[in-house]
Amino acid sequence: MRRLAMEYLVSWKDNPRRKPLVLRGARQVGKSYLARKFAESHMAGIAEINFEKNPEAGDLFTDKSPVKILPRLEILTGIKIIPGETLLFLDEIQAVPEVFASLRYFYENLPSLHIIAAGSLLEFVLREHEFFMPVGRIEYLHLGTVTYEEYLVASGRAHLAEFLGQYEIGNELPLPFHEQLMGAFREYLVIGGMPESIQAFLDSSSFLESDKVKQAILSTYQDDFRKYGARVNIQRLRHVFQKLPMLVGGKFMHSRVDNEAQARDIGDALRMLCLARVAYKVCHSSCNGIPVSAEIDDKKFKVLFLDVGLLCRACGLGLLEFEKAQDIMLVNSGSVCEQFIGQHLLYSKQFFEEPELNYWSREKRQSSAEVDYILSQGNHIIPVEVKAGKTGRLKSLHVFLKEKKLGFGIRFNADLPSLLDTTAVLPDEKSLDYRLLSLPLYMVGQVRRLIRSSI
Repeated sequence: MRRLAMEYLVSWKDNPRRKPLVLRGARQVGKSYLARKFAESHMAGIAEINFEKNPEAGDLFTDKSPVKILPRLEILTGIKIIPGETLLFLDEIQAVPEVFASLRYFYENLPSLHIIAAGSLLEFVLREHEFFMPVGRIEYLHLGTVTYEEYLVASGRAHLAEFLGQYEIGNELPLPFHEQLMGAFREYLVIGGMPESIQAFLDSSSFLESDKVKQAILSTYQDDFRKYGARVNIQRLRHVFQKLPMLVGGKFMHSRVDNEAQARDIGDALRMLCLARVAYKVCHSSCNGIPVSAEIDDKKFKVLFLDVGLLCRACGLGLLEFEKAQDIMLVNSGSVCEQFIGQHLLYSKQFFEEPELNYWSREKRQSSAEVDYILSQGNHIIPVEVKAGKTGRLKSLHVFLKEKKLGFGIRFNADLPSLLDTTAVLPDEKSLDYRLLSLPLYMVGQVRRLIRSSI
């Protein structure tokens, strides 16, 4: 399964200013697989240590001299570690957080050695063990779920992914291509972007096999709750986790989760789920300038689940036959499509950047408005609306553009792509001249590139 992050790893490998690299992301998004495939394709060998299976290996890193540590690691792994040729892969490093401190000495005294570290629930370690972290001596790669275009390649439709990568606004998009891409899109909504779910479907052509995997992943995430900390309320975590898929697309209100629980308790549970990266907060921003994150209100937010396929499974929308995949557009279509677009936009920036996404709303009596997502690119603030079908009003987008004195917006829907200079009439009967980039939902992976040529 080819991941776009592989290209980033190759550039990291060849960078003379390279630092030990820490892979961050939710459990089971493919961090370990990515590191192993990278070593297989671009390194002479790999020496791997799994600290969850072998926690006593952490004792080998107590010395501050990498020259003394390496021979011990060679004995443990049975692999000759040659700096510049061998990848040292430290998996499940969260099990022995003290090992993080030694990365500093490898960077300072043996920079030629390629080191990648990864782990599940790593965010808890980074928060609780900051004194171990070698600040300025490591770098990060943030890995999300398999994208739609990565899924196209994995499922033998690389020609469609290549077509999307070369498409320019104004070029013809043949209807048969559009129909194939929409069919694969509906397929992806059901299967999702978890690597094991995709592999199960590709091996069996069965949505049922994919559903089994997704259900197991959801159970694994809940089994992890006990690892979040000693004083965690597991029952409340489970309750919030099970409610989240039904709350995607709307403003988060604690009462919609549990109207009898304290808001602070619900907030604490959600914060932990976000640390585990099984959920994300999409915070409101006033959007008066760049960066939009400078004006966020972290008490006013929406939520995203980790993956659209897991969302569908959690909502009972799993499908057994391919032809039923079209039903997904008829059930909870708005929140499903908003989840799909959201999880792609979260990770649409550089791999070294923290995943982050915002939205905008105005709550006024008889004139409220809400824009699904806000993107910033260069010095531009760009509103994004998501529609499940081919049509849909853009009232909120118009209100936002008028209020912020902007002239460019994006709509994702099920129709063919277009770029239009158009005029809208606002509720106060004033007119708004603006440019609308309308993209099929499946083109979300190309949105940053197409913005540059359209704005």
